[in-house]
Amino acid sequence: MLAPWVPDSHPATFPRGVWIALIAVWIIWGSTYLAIRISLETLPPFGMAALRLSIAGLVIIGFSAVRGVKLPTAAEWRGCLIVGALMFVGGNGSVCFAEQTVSSGLVAILVSTVPLWTALMGMWWGARPGGRQWAGIALGFAGVIVLNLGRGLSGSPVAAVALLLGSPGWALGSVLGRRMQMPKGTMASGAQMLCGGLSLAVVAWAAGEHIDAVSTRSVLAFVYLTVFGSLIGFTAYGYLLTHATLPVATSYAYVNPLVAVLLGVVLGGEGLEWETLGGLVLLVLAVLLVTWPQQAIERATR
Repeated sequence: MLAPWVPDSHPATFPRGVWIALIAVWIIWGSTYLAIRISLETLPPFGMAALRLSIAGLVIIGFSAVRGVKLPTAAEWRGCLIVGALMFVGGNGSVCFAEQTVSSGLVAILVSTVPLWTALMGMWWGARPGGRQWAGIALGFAGVIVLNLGRGLSGSPVAAVALLLGSPGWALGSVLGRRMQMPKGTMASGAQMLCGGLSLAVVAWAAGEHIDAVSTRSVLAFVYLTVFGSLIGFTAYGYLLTHATLPVATSYAYVNPLVAVLLGVVLGGEGLEWETLGGLVLLVLAVLLVTWPQQAIERATR
């Protein structure tokens, strides 16, 4: 079992592995908003998410087993099922469902509440964020709101409610993943994804989803989501959950909307508004507050 989260337990500098994982999660998961929307052109939301997560989970479990990592015990499978269902049905499933009707701006705003929910849930176990973490969380959330002031926020109320409930689910799964009995290393990521995929398959079956004709665009987006969003992205996030503080690990929620907007400008021909530039400044400051080592800040203010 991991030690309790201590918000200001930053090293003088982050290890290279943490920076690599952070950049991967920031950029890759930011691009998945567009990929999800393209995949949903001909694929059902829960079924698509279930298939990509199950494939990625099986690949990672097989790779880990070949490298000599032990398969999860019964207790570890139970933990992975709980965490996987919370994170992937609540988090990923709600995003896929909502992106059928809800604007990407509203999705980004609601998903950005993950660090706040994580901090609040961490308090239940006595892990209280420091003042700098709270300031970063508040500033990041404000930045996402400013970023989307000039964009139309319209969509289905049902999808919006699903997103609002999904963010606490992802946050609770992230917190429990640090406290419940889990497999070692990449085996944990693979088992959690497989359990999440199977849970989503049950939801897809209950929703009566089916696949008719699929387009090449949807298939290519699905492959991207499976390889980059799941195999690489979630493995990097799992690494952050065990090698960095929760505010650092969940800082992706502030960077991802920015990446999504920039992709819209580059690939979708959208214009830059003052709200976009203002949100950019706030988001960068928020990430610095959350991720910059405390020792470096103390030296800089002397």
